[in-house]
Amino acid sequence: MNDHNTEVVDILGVGFGPSNLALAIALEELNAELPAEQQLTSRFVETKEQFGWHPGMLLPRTTMQVSFLKDLATQRNVRSRYTFLNYLSEVNRLTEFVNFQTFFPTRHEFHDYLEWAARGVDADVSYGSRVVSIDSTGDTFAVRVEGRHAGVVHARNIVVAAGLAAKMPHGVAASKRVFHNHQLLAHLSELPDPTPTSFLVIGAGQSAAEVVEYLHTHHQDSHIHAVFAKYGYSPADDSPYANRIFDPGAVDDFHSATPEFRQQLMRYHRGTNYSAVDLPLIEELYAREYDERVRGQRRLFVHGASQVVAVVERADEVVVTVRHEPSGLTEDIICGAVVCATGFNPMNLRVILGDLTDSIAFDAHGAQVARDYRLVTKTALPGGVFLQGGTEHTHGISSSLLSNSAVRAGEIAKSIARDRWDVRVRASTTPRAAV
Repeated sequence: MNDHNTEVVDILGVGFGPSNLALAIALEELNAELPAEQQLTSRFVETKEQFGWHPGMLLPRTTMQVSFLKDLATQRNVRSRYTFLNYLSEVNRLTEFVNFQTFFPTRHEFHDYLEWAARGVDADVSYGSRVVSIDSTGDTFAVRVEGRHAGVVHARNIVVAAGLAAKMPHGVAASKRVFHNHQLLAHLSELPDPTPTSFLVIGAGQSAAEVVEYLHTHHQDSHIHAVFAKYGYSPADDSPYANRIFDPGAVDDFHSATPEFRQQLMRYHRGTNYSAVDLPLIEELYAREYDERVRGQRRLFVHGASQVVAVVERADEVVVTVRHEPSGLTEDIICGAVVCATGFNPMNLRVILGDLTDSIAFDAHGAQVARDYRLVTKTALPGGVFLQGGTEHTHGISSSLLSNSAVRAGEIAKSIARDRWDVRVRASTTPRAAV
């Protein structure tokens, strides 16, 4: 890739995580059904040096919270070679998985499935690179890339799947002893001496509870403190009717609803995904804490209805001031590391699009997004700019989740194919000037 590259691709994908991996699969299968002159070309730019999906949280025995049937392809094309079931067949584990009698594989196994799909799909991926600017140049976008594959890519359409950014608590700075959970394993391996005799975990969601369980299991000489604003962890609502909020058809309902009813739906169903924990994990942590109370040997301390009000880092320890909100009483907890399982911020669309942002229509809730995940524009652009993520306010709670990745990718691929085909049809049927 270089500045003199004159090749034009139909799609430039920003990021190559599960969402754009699903798009690459959808494109490969769509192209297989099209004549050569109608097939779509694509390229993806990914900052990581290789494919990975939250490797820092691949904790032992942690399981997926979505069914394996919500993989990269099944709900779009059950016959795809990229289904989770076909992966199991190819790695000779199908029978053993059937005997396991579960819809929820371990996170390790699903990560291996994603890597398997990334190795097999016919996709042009520029790893170790990042998009630094996107400009409108006549009938294409000029996408400048830095890194291992520096240069300029010309594209007719952009699909942004840049992922989420780790969110630290307000006023808390990241360091070697204070860090976000998304790179937990790497941070733990790099902790400076001495080995912590106490950890503190901030957060009330699934990841926070998993971190508490992991630290309590693997650091048996350490005290583990969990701090959150609720009295206790809240169970995730994964009941059948509630799960309909993740159905592909629910996207149609959500997008067609008024902004006011969209907000109601989000409030009704926050318990399916936000600050919610699988009930067996809640019960396991409570059982451990209770057993320690019985034996008089406390290591696990759950500080409910509490808030971290100060984090002060010293040479070899961190002092965390925790306030119990009902009473107003505070206590200082001295620990060797603080893990912030405090969620993520959505991708910063304005930073990614740069000057193109001026062409995008916004309202009080964010960027306006059409049903096919295309950004609504105020002024003409060379092609479509599509979002995979950052559309929760227009498409619902599954916007940044795996649940609809296969269907969403197929819809985007078909929308771009229709646009491209319409352009070719118009070009081929336009009367030529007399010679």
